[in-house]
Amino acid sequence: MYDTERRVALVKQRVRENTRRRQRHEAISLSAACMLLFAVLMQAADALIAPGQTAAWGSFGAMLLREDAGGYVLVAVVSFAAAATITALCFRLRNRENRRKDGANKHARHEQEEKSQ
Repeated sequence: MYDTERRVALVKQRVRENTRRRQRHEAISLSAACMLLFAVLMQAADALIAPGQTAAWGSFGAMLLREDAGGYVLVAVVSFAAAATITALCFRLRNRENRRKDGANKHARHEQEEKSQ
């Protein structure tokens, strides 16, 4: 039979392992979502951009001055919106985790104060 300190240490170790596993799962999920979004945007760019001269001889921005440059602009705006959304979701997820950790720490501190009194 384990003593209380050993049981607490084992539980903390399991919690760390579960947290690492969950974070790894979230990172893999976000990476897969980004790759899927990249593939969709590439297909959208291929479908929306009209065939023609795609290289500008002299300056890079001259390509956007063509009449059929709307596809490039659309893909750029959608890419920016998707990146901003993913960033906002990541910030929310991190804030939620920090609040959860702070709440757990406050609860543990409160229990320790009760035991010491």
